[in-house]
Amino acid sequence: MTKVFIIGKRQLRYIKLGASALLLAGATLLYFGRDGVETALNPAPAQERTINLVTGEFKTTDATGQELEAYRWDPGTIYVKKGEHIRLSIYGVNGASHPFIIEGLGIKGEVKKGQETVVQFHADKPGIYRIICLVHPDIAHHGPMIGYLVVDE
Repeated sequence: MTKVFIIGKRQLRYIKLGASALLLAGATLLYFGRDGVETALNPAPAQERTINLVTGEFKTTDATGQELEAYRWDPGTIYVKKGEHIRLSIYGVNGASHPFIIEGLGIKGEVKKGQETVVQFHADKPGIYRIICLVHPDIAHHGPMIGYLVVDE
């Protein structure tokens, strides 16, 4: 006994749609290859952005001939977006040593003259975070050597 299947217009539309999807999937595999499709389905983690800072110093003399100096981070303010992975590369140009903290992020480090110090973090909370040199925190200690890390939404 021969069975006969009758396909209606709606069922034919679903069959065509399924065939189109299979053709598209096959073409995608041919064009991108298996690795490209897997990468599209499982994207790599967010890129890490490197931001470069240096330690700087200003020197002068006042009207009485007394030497004045002040240390700073350059640039003094850094802007990042919430969610970014940041690699902060700080190069010591002036001053022998600058131990520092980044308030609110639990990051500590030390920048030494002629050396690079790298700290990494994920900017997951909006706000303004101070980068404070512990040797030069105020005017009395040739500061304030304070930079600002601004995490925007």
